Amino acid sequence: DLKFHLYNLIPGGFEEKRVQFYAAEITLGLQHLHKEHIIYRDLKPENILLDDYGHVRISDLGLAVELRDNEPIKGCVGTVGYMAPEVIKNERYSYGVDWWGLGCLIYEMIEGKAPFRQRKEKIKREEVERRVREDQEKYSDKFSESARTICRGLLHKEPGLRLGCRRVGKQEEGAEELKSHPFFLQGDVNRGREPVPWKKMEAGKLTPPFCPDPRAVYAKDVLDIEQFSTVKGVRLDATDNQFYGKFSTGSVSIPWQNEMIETECFRELNVMEENGELVSDLRNDSIKGGKNKSESNNKFRFLAQLFKRKA
Repeated sequence: DLKFHLYNLIPGGFEEKRVQFYAAEITLGLQHLHKEHIIYRDLKPENILLDDYGHVRISDLGLAVELRDNEPIKGCVGTVGYMAPEVIKNERYSYGVDWWGLGCLIYEMIEGKAPFRQRKEKIKREEVERRVREDQEKYSDKFSESARTICRGLLHKEPGLRLGCRRVGKQEEGAEELKSHPFFLQGDVNRGREPVPWKKMEAGKLTPPFCPDPRAVYAKDVLDIEQFSTVKGVRLDATDNQFYGKFSTGSVSIPWQNEMIETECFRELNVMEENGELVSDLRNDSIKGGKNKSESNNKFRFLAQLFKRKA
């Protein structure tokens, strides 16, 4: 995801050309959702993936919601530090919350940190929300004039004045307002700058500024993911172990489970004696006592059924 690239590969922020490309593709993605009357509501680096060619993929639509008749909705939903002020205040909101999220994302890609929270800063949720409602974000010399103005426009605390929300009666078309912003101009200043070729970008015809190495894994160790680090050091007592022991451990892989079901081998594993006990070839005591011819035949039939190919 984009968070891994931002904080592990290029700490300190991306160059503006790369930010422009990602922001443009995200804008197109949000535009498509808004035309379908869908608010995404959870725009952040973790939810932006890069495909094999370096193009953006917006993931995790678990918090997305469809607007009925384009009517604003209520609900404090999203990630702390990326939720718009109107969401935090539990006011009614519309597509503008996604443009706020885009502003946070552009700021973070350039500055190397979120606008209202330092990297790994230990701070209460209430303080972050207060900053979002009341504080003005600060801009370093990493921001060009156009980058600064687009962030300020997207991070306007009043949704009616926010960039992308100024089209009266047509808020779902707010992306058109963003597309004409100077931030999305390409080329050298001296030779003249031209707008991003939006049609080509929408068709995926533009070359991304970064192409992932197909042999590399752009992710942290799955056994030590930072967002789960808060549960480290927790010890389970006997009662906990007994409770969790009732659940599947996941030790049997999904492909193996599917193979068992498709070949109907689960029937062999669930055969019981009349007295309710396991059949002899599945009992541990039968293994210790040796194998007779009947048991060998049973196992042979089981393996033959497991590995045979269906015509």
